[in-house]
Amino acid sequence: MARSATPDAAGSFEAAIVPHLDAAYRLARWLLRHEHDAEDAVQDASLRALRYFHTFTGGNGRAWFLRIVRNVCWNWRAHDSSSLTDPFDEERHSSAPPASDPELRLMQIDDVALIDRAMRNLPGRGRELLVLRELEGLSYQELADVIGIPIGTVMSGLSRARQAFRAALDRELQKSGVSTGPGAREQEGREEAVSVS
Repeated sequence: MARSATPDAAGSFEAAIVPHLDAAYRLARWLLRHEHDAEDAVQDASLRALRYFHTFTGGNGRAWFLRIVRNVCWNWRAHDSSSLTDPFDEERHSSAPPASDPELRLMQIDDVALIDRAMRNLPGRGRELLVLRELEGLSYQELADVIGIPIGTVMSGLSRARQAFRAALDRELQKSGVSTGPGAREQEGREEAVSVS
């Protein structure tokens, strides 16, 4: 039977876990790719964290809680493959105010959509590592704690994930007609020089 939360335990829970609810939601949203599933997963993870808070020995509450969120999300994905097909609409879920310049706003929407499409093409662990490191700012040690792998594996996994993201982004840019690759700028410069002559 789970231990009930005493006022002191509840206060500790609030200090250790509650400040990380936004990070937990962002992680769940990227892993599950559905707003409502992410909200439900964070609620489930919060209840589990409260129930098992007596096992928390102190230290990094963020890493401890995000590991619970990650495990809940992976369990949900294992039981519900339909969550893999729901697209994530960054524009709709963004809290950023709309830009006053419509052209700038359109370019920002295109960039977000491009990044979202590239992220979808990454394997699950690579996407997870990039989200936690680049968007949530977790340290290598925190990543190792959250995912439950050695720090060296975190570093090599991040390296592979970044390479895979660059390749996926290049493919998306090519699909949209934008030149990519190391020689693209030199080629554009030669084309401009030829058109000027």
